[in-house]
Amino acid sequence: MVKRINLMLGGPKELLPDNWQDAPGEWGAADRGSLFLLEHGIKPVFAVGDYDSLTSAEHERVTTALTDLRTYPPEKDFTDTQVCVLRALNDFAADEIVLYAATGGRMDHLLSNLLLATEDRFRAAHLRMVDRTNDILFLQPGVHQVQAQAAYRYLGVVPLTAIEDLNISGAKYPLAHWNSPVPFSWASNEFLPDQDVTICFASGTVALVYSRDLRGQKQDN
Repeated sequence: MVKRINLMLGGPKELLPDNWQDAPGEWGAADRGSLFLLEHGIKPVFAVGDYDSLTSAEHERVTTALTDLRTYPPEKDFTDTQVCVLRALNDFAADEIVLYAATGGRMDHLLSNLLLATEDRFRAAHLRMVDRTNDILFLQPGVHQVQAQAAYRYLGVVPLTAIEDLNISGAKYPLAHWNSPVPFSWASNEFLPDQDVTICFASGTVALVYSRDLRGQKQDN
C-alpha cells in the first residue's frame, strides 16, 4: 500500500482546494501550518519550524497538542519545507508527499518549493503540489503515461532544468526530440478525447502541471 504524507506549509490558505481536508494519508506541518491544521480538527503526526509567527497563546496550543514538534532557529541554511520533506521521507517512509499551501505567497518561497524536485536528495521522492487551480507532479527521466483528470482542462510540461530529448505524444500539441540548456514552459497543452499522453525524456527534471481557469469564463473547466 502506498504511504502518503500531506504537508501543510505556510502559504495562503485561501488557495487550498475545497476538499483538502478529505485528502488520504497522514499530515505533517511547517510552522504556522501546524496551527491551521489543529484549527480544522487535524492533528499532524509531526511539525517543524521556527514558530516566530505565532503568538504566545498560539505557540502554547501547538506545543501542547503535538507530540512530535521540532523547533529550529529562524537563521538556518534550509527551509521548513525541506525539513518537512526530509522527515516525511526518512522518518515516516512516505511513498508520496503532497504539498499544500505551497503557492500564492512570496515568489521566492514558491520557486524554492518548485525546485525541490531538482535537488539530488529529493529526486527519488514522489512529490506533488496541489492548490485550487493546479495539480503539479514532478517527473524524472524515463517514459511516463499521463492520464486526464476531469477537473483540469490544461496540461503544462515544464522542464525545471536543462533537458535532453523531451517528447510529448498523444496530446493536442505534440513535441519531438526537444533539447534545451535552460528551463522552459510548454504551457496550455490539452488532452485529446479518450487518449493518454506519453511524456519521455533522457535527462533533466520536469514539472507536469494539470491546471484550470477560475476566472474570465462562464464556467470552471
